[in-house]
Amino acid sequence: MDTSLFTTMLEEKGISLSPTQLNQFETYYNLLVEWNEKMNLTAITDKPEVYLKHFFDSVSAAFYFDFSKEASICDVGAGAGFPSIPLKICFPHLKISIVDSLQKRITFLEELSKALQLENMTFYHDRAETFGQKQDIRETFDIVMARAVARMSVLSELCLPLVKVDGTFIAMKAASVAEELEDGKKAITTLGGQVRDVHHFLLPIEKSDRNIVIIDKKKPTPKKYPRKPGTPNRSPIK
Repeated sequence: MDTSLFTTMLEEKGISLSPTQLNQFETYYNLLVEWNEKMNLTAITDKPEVYLKHFFDSVSAAFYFDFSKEASICDVGAGAGFPSIPLKICFPHLKISIVDSLQKRITFLEELSKALQLENMTFYHDRAETFGQKQDIRETFDIVMARAVARMSVLSELCLPLVKVDGTFIAMKAASVAEELEDGKKAITTLGGQVRDVHHFLLPIEKSDRNIVIIDKKKPTPKKYPRKPGTPNRSPIK
């Protein structure tokens, strides 16, 4: 996907990018490749693939959810900044918090944020399990997002405790999620969530499966969740 196709396909979805925003994506790509030589940020460095599999894929959440209003977003396990930073470039009014367990990635994201001149960005070096137990953080975000970090049962325990009641958890998944949602049904309900929609589409060009799962936070998450680091992965809520 070259930059003109990237621009055109977003335009078709009602997302118009200014020259400044296009420059931000270009700078993002260059810094990603540069830093990737020093640390492992992504296996994908070919420019058309980065624009398709990282940038376009991240923004695809906006095809199914309205990001036009002011909102606070927490991106859990963002890695090299996906999906939150491409969304922030497209929707500059969003307030973004990123939590990641690796300090080196946080350092990259801080430098990236400065280079792109992004405002209202906060970075946390923490495990999602301990982050979600902090009283000043827990249940404070309008939207919590994660992109293919773990199975839905585990992901729900990492993300739903951070979502305020009446807020939204958006999980971006590659493979078919029907089985994961079936397995994670109890976890989602236990943690106060309710599945609103599952949107399936094919990523352009390579035609690979993508799913955007939108979960509403209906009631507070019980205090014992999330459990200690590693526990959600070892013994998911069943």
